Amino acid sequence: PQGLDEHVYTTLRLAGLANKGIASAPILSDYVSSPQLGNRPVQLLGVDPFAEAPFRSYVTNGQEVPVDQLTAFLTQPGAVLLSSDVADRYGLAAGAPLSLTVGGYERTAFVAGVLQPADSLSRRALDGMILADIATAQELTGRLGQLDRIDLIVPEGDDSALARLEALLPDDVTVQPVAARSGAIEQMTAAFRTNLTALSLLALVVGLFLIYNTMTFSVVQRRPLFGTLRCLGVTRNEVFVLVLSEALLIGVIGSVLGVVLGIVMGQGAVRAVTQTINDLYFVVTVQGVAAPVSSLAKGAFLGILATVLAAAPPAWEAASVAPRTALSRAGLESKARHAVKAAALASLILMAVGLALLALPAKGLVTSFSGTFAIIIGIGMQTPLVTRLLMDAATPISSRLGGVLGRMAPRSVVNSLSRTAIAIAALMIAVSVTIGVSLMVGSFRYTVVAWLSQTVQGDVYISPPSATASVASTATIDPRADAIIRGWPGVERVDTLRSVTVDSPDGPLQVAAVDNPSTGDERLFVAADGASEEVWQAMQAGAVMVSEPFANRFDLPRRGGEVTLNTPDGPRTFPVAAIYYDYASSQGTVMMALSLYRALWSDEATTALALRLAPGSDPDQVARGLQDALAPVQSLIVQPNQALRDEALVVFDRTFAITGALQLLATLVAFIGVLSALLSLMLDKQRELGILRAVGLTGRQLWRLVSLETGLMGAVAGLLAMPTGLVLALILIYIINRRSFGWTLQLQLSPEPFVQAMVVAVVAALLAGIYPAWRMTRMATAEAMRFE
Repeated sequence: PQGLDEHVYTTLRLAGLANKGIASAPILSDYVSSPQLGNRPVQLLGVDPFAEAPFRSYVTNGQEVPVDQLTAFLTQPGAVLLSSDVADRYGLAAGAPLSLTVGGYERTAFVAGVLQPADSLSRRALDGMILADIATAQELTGRLGQLDRIDLIVPEGDDSALARLEALLPDDVTVQPVAARSGAIEQMTAAFRTNLTALSLLALVVGLFLIYNTMTFSVVQRRPLFGTLRCLGVTRNEVFVLVLSEALLIGVIGSVLGVVLGIVMGQGAVRAVTQTINDLYFVVTVQGVAAPVSSLAKGAFLGILATVLAAAPPAWEAASVAPRTALSRAGLESKARHAVKAAALASLILMAVGLALLALPAKGLVTSFSGTFAIIIGIGMQTPLVTRLLMDAATPISSRLGGVLGRMAPRSVVNSLSRTAIAIAALMIAVSVTIGVSLMVGSFRYTVVAWLSQTVQGDVYISPPSATASVASTATIDPRADAIIRGWPGVERVDTLRSVTVDSPDGPLQVAAVDNPSTGDERLFVAADGASEEVWQAMQAGAVMVSEPFANRFDLPRRGGEVTLNTPDGPRTFPVAAIYYDYASSQGTVMMALSLYRALWSDEATTALALRLAPGSDPDQVARGLQDALAPVQSLIVQPNQALRDEALVVFDRTFAITGALQLLATLVAFIGVLSALLSLMLDKQRELGILRAVGLTGRQLWRLVSLETGLMGAVAGLLAMPTGLVLALILIYIINRRSFGWTLQLQLSPEPFVQAMVVAVVAALLAGIYPAWRMTRMATAEAMRFE
């Protein structure tokens, strides 16, 4: 927890391992901020330049750093190196001073030189990094004599060399392959990336409806042309290939434009996503968007494939039109009406498959999302049947309220089911996603607020600045500041927290050591061996508590579980006294008594303090007073209870900000789908509307008719979206979130998402009908009736 003693590195070097093919290089890393670097978290990386050559070429290539700058880097206190990209971005040059904030302490450094990265990989690695000699890094971070790790290169397959290396290491130092370290990082963000991918694929699914409607509009617009071609001898297969080839060409163009637009939009999204990763996992300092060829190819392939698949039904429709019926839709709508029951039956089968996939005990998210998509698409396939039933039920009401037009509108929706059902389904899915995500986020927020109310019982909280919101930094509270805090007037009790990362056979684990005797009372337990006071007694006797995400991550039983940690005296197994609800980290936490931790690791440092004030004390006034008193010693974050809760909720809201953009995108795509469906209907009904205009239907009445139709379509989409959104919310809360992050959320139903969804569905449909209605009113009656 306190880092690696540098004498371990000295031992390895003196043992002559380099002569046996084993290269080694010490590393010390921490996160700092500087006003000269935009006050962003920046990694301070301490290295030994003379040992770096086999590992990294940042300072070993003579062409990268002039000799005088390299000499200053090695010999002068506070000397650091920046990459040319970072230096140019902030207008810094060799000799420029840097004010660094490290763990609440102000340090002074200067730019000894500017690195010129030799390749793009080095450029990306050095972006957002300050490079220092290992001794300089130890001085700047206040960690004299400590290292974070020692990088090693061991001859492949040489087990004897590895054995000699391990024999030189203390009991509490282990050798881990790089793949294990990288795998741990991949595992931390796997669920986050999978959820983003699923939301992106959901937008693609809604886009399928848009492509379908667009190609359908194209086919409807040219139905007479296809009929003429068939009369001239063009075969059905040739018509099918013609339409599909058009779709393929459009798909290629659209996918290329989409990839380019995705890169541009990625520039805006990268800040939100990196902030979320900083809040939840670890610090990243991404400044730009990397566009790997594999990702671009994947996006283009999915776009083209989706286009071809969505265009296949319209292409088949164009090919199947007999020459003599090319000018009639009766056959198509007759097929659509006959397909309603078949679609409803197929939807039941698809939903059953989805439920079966969700019921599988797999921990992976691919199966869960596959089942979710199957259920959503299955409900969408119920749209034709539900639309027909709702329109039949609405006809008496609409005819009573709207007269003849009120009777015509629902019948028109049903008579054009091959067009309207797809548009309604697209809008329904987009709106149901809004409901489902809103309910999930609302339930999550409600759960977090309740959890904060239960666990944040201190009056004032004090901690060093941290680069992440959920992962403790290596910074600790200065003992002088600790003494000032404990002797402050009005402070009745001080609870101490030591948060560290400890190695284990399962990799690095987050450990929280506490001395709060009310720990059991201030936690909600998933399972516990006894009452809350008995849990605390068990912890003092050598047991630990683990958070629910930790228990789910490692499949611990509700009772009788064990956790093994690597201590200075070797691996030690701790019984688990309780599993508690926790939403601070998706990776999970092991909580133990501070007295037990200090006895095992001999670590007297403090990560944070919680102050319990005497009755009548003002937390805000105490916080302001302590802030001023501690400033000369160490810059610490001093927050009253409410401020800490507010900050936690700010982090929460920031985490889910990107989901709002994806919801908006899905709704926008669905709106365009409704628009294209209505334009297709306009062409389908051209002669019918011409007859109505000829017998006296006014332009104003036509506007009313179209508005009624679109309003009814929006209402059906909104009504269908409500149960669909609720089902989606239940899946997200009780299956996806639990498998992604290990959290149990409490469902919180509120009417706002349902009301908003209905309003959005109806308004989107009405807005989508404005342009088609305007086109219809400007249509020449004689032209519309040409073939009658």
